[in-house]
Formats: sequence, C-alpha cells, structure tokens
Amino acid sequence: MELDLTANRTVYSIHPCYETHDSTYKFTSNPSFICVALYVFLGSLCLITVCGNCLVITSIVYFKQLYTPNNYLVLSLAMADLLVGLLVFPYSMTFTVTSCWYDEDLFCKVRGSFDVTLSTASILNLCCISVDRYHAVCKPLTYKSTMNDRIIVMMILGCWGTAALIGIGIIFAGFNQGKCEENCAMDALILTTLGCMFSFYIPVIVMLGIYLKIFLVAQSQLNSIHSTACRSKKPAGALSMMERKATKTLAVVMGVFLLCWTPYFLCIVFQPLIFDITPIAVIETLNWLALSNSMLNPFIYAFFYSWFRAAVRIMISGKIFQGDFTNTKLF
Repeated sequence: MELDLTANRTVYSIHPCYETHDSTYKFTSNPSFICVALYVFLGSLCLITVCGNCLVITSIVYFKQLYTPNNYLVLSLAMADLLVGLLVFPYSMTFTVTSCWYDEDLFCKVRGSFDVTLSTASILNLCCISVDRYHAVCKPLTYKSTMNDRIIVMMILGCWGTAALIGIGIIFAGFNQGKCEENCAMDALILTTLGCMFSFYIPVIVMLGIYLKIFLVAQSQLNSIHSTACRSKKPAGALSMMERKATKTLAVVMGVFLLCWTPYFLCIVFQPLIFDITPIAVIETLNWLALSNSMLNPFIYAFFYSWFRAAVRIMISGKIFQGDFTNTKLF
C-alpha cells in the first residue's frame, strides 16, 4: 500500500480507480491507463456474457425442435446468466467491491443481493442440469416419464425460489461480501457459511457425485459396446473417440466451474475469521473470476451441442428475418 502526503492530505492508493481524501472514498478525477483498461476489459466481459446467453435463449425459444424438458433447464440457466450480465456486471463495474466495502448503504446491499441471487440461480441450474443428465445416461428407460415438463418446471421454480431466499437473506443479515455491521463476526461467520453451503458447497457435492456416477456408467456402457465390437471384429477407434470426448466434456464442465467459483467462496467463508481486511484487489479479482462463469456457460453447455451451432449459423446469417425457420431441423 503506497502512502503519499500532499498538502496535509493523506491519500492511499488502494485501487487504480479510487482514492481517499480525509477519510472520504471517491472515484478518482484523473483515472489512470490501468483504470480505463480495467473497465474496457470488464465491459467486454459484460458484452460477451449478454450476447452469448442471448444466442442460447433465442435458439431455444425460436426453434420448435428445441422445445424439450432438458432444454428448458438450459434456457433457465441462460436466463440467470443473462441477468448476471445485465444487472450484476454493470453495477459491479460502477460500484465495485471497493466502493461497497467502505460505504455499506442500502444500494450496495441491494446490489449484493442481486449478485448472490442470480449467481446462486446459475449454480443451482447447473446442478439441475446434472440431475437431468444423470437420468438421461443412467436411467434411459424411465427418463421421459421421470423428467417430464411438470418435474422440470418444479426444478426451475425451486432453483429460483432458493436463490431468492438466499439473496434476500443477505439484506436482513446486514452484511455484504463477507463483512457485517456492528462487529458481528460470529453472526457473519454462521450466516455466510450457511449461505455458501446452500449456494455452492451442497450443489458442488451433488454435481461431483452425479458426474462421477455418469462417468462410471458411461465407462461401463462403452466397455460393453467395446466387447461387442471386438466379438464382431469391428474397429473400435470410434468408441475410443467417444470415450475421450465424454471424459473431456465432463472434465471441462466441472473444471471450469470449480476454477471460477471455488476461490471466491473459500475467501468468503474464511473472511470473517481474518482480523485484517482482505486486500481489495484480491476480493475484486475473485469476484470477477466467479462472475465470469456466467460468460463461459454458453460456450460449455451450449457450444458442445451441434443444434446450437446450427441455430447460431441460421441466426447470424440473418435467415430468420427472411422467412419462417421455426420448424427447421437442427439435428
């Protein structure tokens, strides 16, 4: 932390875009190149997040072939990530963690509540998608009867309802980003831990267990097919490719998710136990790393699907404005 004394005024350079003058924390009147580059970069993340999720939403809503229960979960995920890009990203750029850290007014708490609600909704939707894939791979004979429209709608409502309860709880708890009012360290630790358990740790445990089961079942099925191919003396090169693709997909899904979210939630849980304030740059970096998962979700969960690539080609080419393509066969 750099200390500079100028005209009997103490200025702490704790953030490239903010400074303090006589205990007053405000946006600097002379932003540095780093500050401008930072907001250009974050603005680009916001734009990519909004555009990517808009493509997913438009594809599923426009093309009738995509009106399936599992795609409704993808649609719900894209809606959550789109709202993160529209509501959380801009406010996080303008009123960053540093601003709310020193000025915990109602606006900052509402912003934090939106942040937690929408991010939790995104995580819980990912969890529901893993449940859907579990039934599709492990219980294919009962999949259509089990994962019907009614069950999917209940899962989606459960995701958003739970996320809203956790987000609203942020305001009533009186803390934001792991900090609290009136030195309530123990209360903050308990409430923050409970929030993180329902927002992250429980869904992660569920997803890890489900994807492990999916991987084991897929391995068993591939081994069975491989044995059949060997007995019939057919080449198994395609089978090995399928196995590698399945392994890679599951590794990318969980790897990117854990990479984005784990550092942030670990920091939030242990923050009340730290007597010294966590550096602003660390909190802000971890926060944006977590939010970037909403930008990556369209690439991970949609770009892996051939129907999405076909839908994007039709939309980008402008064909949807030249005629009715709602009944187009995408796969």
